[in-house]
Amino acid sequence: MRIKSIEISNMFFNPLKTWAEKSTENWNMLVGSSLLLLLVGAILVYVYQRKLGKADERTNQIYFKSALIMLCAIIFGDLIFPKEYMWQIFFLFKYSLAFLASGIYLAIRYKKDFSQFI
Repeated sequence: MRIKSIEISNMFFNPLKTWAEKSTENWNMLVGSSLLLLLVGAILVYVYQRKLGKADERTNQIYFKSALIMLCAIIFGDLIFPKEYMWQIFFLFKYSLAFLASGIYLAIRYKKDFSQFI
């Protein structure tokens, strides 16, 4: 079972590895894009947590669900991203996707809760 997941992972991420190793510009583009995604996700989470307000019985549930989504995204990233090569880049992508998923949940929840007031 583990061998199949490694083969599937290599099938998807090996072309990315070969592209990134062709030149330093490609590698820097990959690092820059992952850092940009991480920054956008962190800003998204920060902004919507500030918009939702201080922790109370309503927002605590929203924050816990947001953290759960982030945890699930990290676990999913651990399952799909290879650990044999380029683990630093995939580490950044894993956390970028986790922050983005959490931020998108907070944005949807904010729009759902406060759309009647806008």
